[in-house]
Amino acid sequence: MLMHLAEFLEQYYSGFRVFQFLTFRGILGVLTAMVFSFIAGPWMIRHLTVRQIGQQIREDGPESHLIKAGTPTMGGTLILCAVLVATLLWADLSNQWVWVAVFVTAAFGAVGFVDDYLKLKVGNSRGLSAVAKYGWQSVIGLAAALWVYAGAETAAETSVLIPMLKDVAVPLGAGYILWTYLVVVGSSNAVNLTDGLDGLAIMPCVMVASALGVFAYVTGHTEFSDYLGFHYIEGVGELAIFCTAIGGAGLGFLWFNTYPAQVFMGDVGALALGAALGMVAVIVRQEIVLLVMGGIFVAETVSVILQVASFKLTGRRMFRMAPLHHHFELKGWAEPKIIVRFWIITLVLVLIGLSTLKIR
Repeated sequence: MLMHLAEFLEQYYSGFRVFQFLTFRGILGVLTAMVFSFIAGPWMIRHLTVRQIGQQIREDGPESHLIKAGTPTMGGTLILCAVLVATLLWADLSNQWVWVAVFVTAAFGAVGFVDDYLKLKVGNSRGLSAVAKYGWQSVIGLAAALWVYAGAETAAETSVLIPMLKDVAVPLGAGYILWTYLVVVGSSNAVNLTDGLDGLAIMPCVMVASALGVFAYVTGHTEFSDYLGFHYIEGVGELAIFCTAIGGAGLGFLWFNTYPAQVFMGDVGALALGAALGMVAVIVRQEIVLLVMGGIFVAETVSVILQVASFKLTGRRMFRMAPLHHHFELKGWAEPKIIVRFWIITLVLVLIGLSTLKIR
């Protein structure tokens, strides 16, 4: 929005040309989302507290979580608002990739909002039924996949790139629709499973989103993409603004969500952020790199799958409790220790993912 205003004002003062640079608007995106969170955060927490929109604790969860009962939840609404405001202000609103990312984020956030609302209204921790939740996620994921597939203009936009192997890509054709669906829905639910401790999910989301912003910038830049051996995709660079908005909003939210949390993200934030990461990864053709950088999300998801499979096949549980962070809680690890160690692991994985920019 403001970029287009700057284009108009540029004819009167050349200094407005600085708003055409993605790096400058990316910085503004981070700051805008962060400042929005700092300003709106306290008001939202008070509002949620007054309306008694507090966390419901699962009866089968760790006993240490009982003290968290009643902590305001649905704070992911703050993240969504910050991301959307920063993106709409600083991104090129004529760019189709920006609107795909915004659509997916808002739509998955809406599913999470309904899920959170039902949890609070019904008074239990289950919310939407699995069929309803995954059904709506599937509808949105397939709609986004069809949208992007229909807008693809080159084979590179519907191929899976193999990290560290130059000019090696697996063309999917129409199979790209299913691939996109799996990445977006899988990423959404993986982040949701990870969101079980104060600040555990949001910081990895910030780090992964920031790294994806770098990939988006390179993929959408003719010279950098050519130099680094990436398939150039026109307009994808604008997603860097969206990614920096996620980074700023996440850091702003972490101010209130850090241990001990004043507010929880809820499904409204976790489902939306996971879907956003998956959608961006698909568009910039870095789905495999997302699996590496989001290794914590993958590990949490796999731990749940293994736990269920082990119990059904052998009658025994592989972990003391799933997802994985609960296993470490029951082993006696302090919550802050689990959180920070998972952050450190994510940082290492993100650096490994970024190394593929040059190693190819």
